[in-house]
Amino acid sequence: MTTLYVLSVDDFRPLAEVAGKNPDVTVRRRGPYLEVVAPGSIRIDRNAAGCRNAVWYSAVAAVKDGRVSRWDKSELVVEPAGAEG
Repeated sequence: MTTLYVLSVDDFRPLAEVAGKNPDVTVRRRGPYLEVVAPGSIRIDRNAAGCRNAVWYSAVAAVKDGRVSRWDKSELVVEPAGAEG
């Protein structure tokens, strides 16, 4: 499972909420983090999350069993480990 961790604070919560709109994605609290889990890729649209630059580019706390394949001004994409980008 591809897992993205974001700190559970007001600034970063919208990223997990946007990701969680995908029915294949599960979001749950794990300590001070929100754990975003999917069997495949995790995609988060920046406009939907409403993040400004400083928040957007500092949102990722950790990735487990995956890698960030895209993180630009429009979208954050975390691919499963071993996936070709």
